[in-house]
Amino acid sequence: MSENELKIRRIDGRVEDVEQALRLLRERLSPRGDIVSEAGRQRTVEVFGQALTPQEVVSRICDDVRQQGLEAVLDYTKKIDSAELTLGTMRVTSQELKDAHRAAAPDFLAAVRRIRENIYEFQQAIQHRDVQIKRDDGTVLRQRYVPLNRVGLCVPGGAAAYPSTVLMTAVPAQVAGVDQLAVVAPPTPFGAYNTDLLATCHELGIDEVIRIGGAQAVAALAYGVEGVKKVDKIVGPGNLFVALAKKYVYGEVDIDAIAGPSEVIVVADDSASPEFVAADLLAQAEHAPGSSILITWSPSLWGAIYDQLMCQLSGLSRADATRHSLEQFGALILVTEADQAVNLVNLLAPEHLHLAVENVDAMIAQMPYTGAAFLGNFSPVALGDYVAGPSHVLPTGGTARWASGLSSNDFLRSGSVIHFTEKGLRSAAEDVRLMADKEGLTAHRASIDIRLVNHS
Repeated sequence: MSENELKIRRIDGRVEDVEQALRLLRERLSPRGDIVSEAGRQRTVEVFGQALTPQEVVSRICDDVRQQGLEAVLDYTKKIDSAELTLGTMRVTSQELKDAHRAAAPDFLAAVRRIRENIYEFQQAIQHRDVQIKRDDGTVLRQRYVPLNRVGLCVPGGAAAYPSTVLMTAVPAQVAGVDQLAVVAPPTPFGAYNTDLLATCHELGIDEVIRIGGAQAVAALAYGVEGVKKVDKIVGPGNLFVALAKKYVYGEVDIDAIAGPSEVIVVADDSASPEFVAADLLAQAEHAPGSSILITWSPSLWGAIYDQLMCQLSGLSRADATRHSLEQFGALILVTEADQAVNLVNLLAPEHLHLAVENVDAMIAQMPYTGAAFLGNFSPVALGDYVAGPSHVLPTGGTARWASGLSSNDFLRSGSVIHFTEKGLRSAAEDVRLMADKEGLTAHRASIDIRLVNHS
């Protein structure tokens, strides 16, 4: 293999233990894998004076913010992001939001409006509605859904700007009826100083944008500090430190998920285009880190896609980072048959699944554990990232086995409303007495008896 060749792992399932290889890969990408760049590790030593694990870094930051408030937030922002902020400069002003909106390209704003409508339409269609049951004895049972009051939205801003994340987190919350949205983004040219990101916030009517990122931003939202009111829930993607910080503050507030790097599995047969499949694998690896895995039972396609990766990689603006992701976290897997591909997908429960196969409907019916599934040659994952309608905030690291992608329903809390009449109470009384006697809870029984004795 020459020095310029792509050193992506190629696994021949006819002779290798595919499941074991994929488990090891998945472990490296989990929050337990501590995937931090060498520069990031060096930065930890500079900030804390010693080598710490990511978990130790996060607990130190969160505890300091909880105890010291804004002072700790600003101190860590200075040390980690090299940004000297004050209470007065931390929050983006309404004038800055307006100026960014005026400066944004008209075609960009037009796209934002179209995408907002796509998301709004989908999220409104799937939203939970109140349910009521009325029984013959007059009993009324209701399940009601009430929006959260205040939500924090984490928007990354390290290697690229992500106005799409604002759309994919804010619009579902707005559909649910959330009253207050606070966006946190790092004080970087790709973060809270980015014109397109600020213009998107203004277009959506978001007027609270705070120039803080990382674990200190999560802690500020969770505990509340001067200039940042405590929220009810924190959502949105981020690096390992953001994910671990969300895990750390869970219970103080709700969170969407503890997300890892972006990932895609492409399952392809001879009907797939090698050019298309390679492009999809590169698109996820471009997140850097990002995991891109091909599963096919076609030896010729297996080789053709590798050739296409080599061909297309050189033309990418982030070619070096994309190559690193493919080599560290990617794999091209050759299996013996389609059923083996199905089993592997169900084992991994991927964030994104792309089926480039002849009979997509039959195959997707066998794969229940995915964050988002993309069917056919003309449904690249980028559609879901930007415009389709479902949120692109999805479960990673195998959590799609039990977790769901972010939606308008995640910004609603449900509660039951129970209204019995005297007639209804009498009809249920004997069962309550029986259960209370079994559990030895005499006050429970008495709360029934006292009502019926006095009204007999």
